[in-house]
Amino acid sequence: MAGTNLLTLLDDITTLLDDIATMSKVATKKTAGVLGDDLALNAQQVTGVSADRELPVVWAVAKGSFLNKTILVPAALLISVWLPWLITPLLMIGGLFLCFEGAEKLVEKFLPSPKNDELSEAEHLDLVAYEKQKIKGAIRTDFILSAEIIVITLGTVAGASLLNQALVLSVIAVIMTIGVYGLVAGIVKLDDAGLYLLKQAQQTGNRFKALLGKGLLAAAPRLMAFLAFAGTVAMFLVGGGILVHGISVLHHWQIAVTEFALTTLGRLGEVFAPLLFDGLLGVLAGVVVVLIHHTVVSIKTKEPAN
Repeated sequence: MAGTNLLTLLDDITTLLDDIATMSKVATKKTAGVLGDDLALNAQQVTGVSADRELPVVWAVAKGSFLNKTILVPAALLISVWLPWLITPLLMIGGLFLCFEGAEKLVEKFLPSPKNDELSEAEHLDLVAYEKQKIKGAIRTDFILSAEIIVITLGTVAGASLLNQALVLSVIAVIMTIGVYGLVAGIVKLDDAGLYLLKQAQQTGNRFKALLGKGLLAAAPRLMAFLAFAGTVAMFLVGGGILVHGISVLHHWQIAVTEFALTTLGRLGEVFAPLLFDGLLGVLAGVVVVLIHHTVVSIKTKEPAN
């Protein structure tokens, strides 16, 4: 009897693990696009710190990301049980915030003000404060993207038991954090790897190592510049996409634009039209929020004078 019960228990555990693996695979496919945005955004967020502090910064952000997950996974489960209607509004707020951050970057890049220049100089003078600011911004962005990934995953396993939902969410959270920040750490240390290979080539006379080292040194700044650009674009795409899926009118407009692009441009239009729609909507929403934010700030700064 004991042997039969043990075999039954093992069979149940095997079935549970199979179900978790299957659901995790489906959830990973559905969140792959957001994971790519997460990688681009976080790699871009940790750029600008000194070379010897890159890995400590990535590690600090990774720890903050794990903390985000320990908050988000239980919160998602509780909301799905008690307040399922709250998921969409929370995502909308997060989407607007991403659009706002993207628009702020554009404003700082194309419309620099004396205040921005002073802030930049202060950051360069106080490297510790600058580093803390970068970490804080990266963790904040990670929180929003992690929330979206967890909600997408939750939708994938909505029909499963609460235990299966919790296990799948935990698996996705761990894999996502390790994968994203492992890649970020590798990306920011490309130049160091290139220098190491060049030193090795000088000692051994290995031409392949020399070529590879020079290639990595040449590619590293270009890759970081691309990730900085891709990170800003990702803010608009992800933020705009959240707004589109949360507001039915915008979703219908996106479908209409996509159908028109399909009839005029074929499959190419069908692929790029939704991305263009999400991106432009993200830019528009971000600019509106930035204008509102700066108007409120300017009013508050004038109040003491009155």
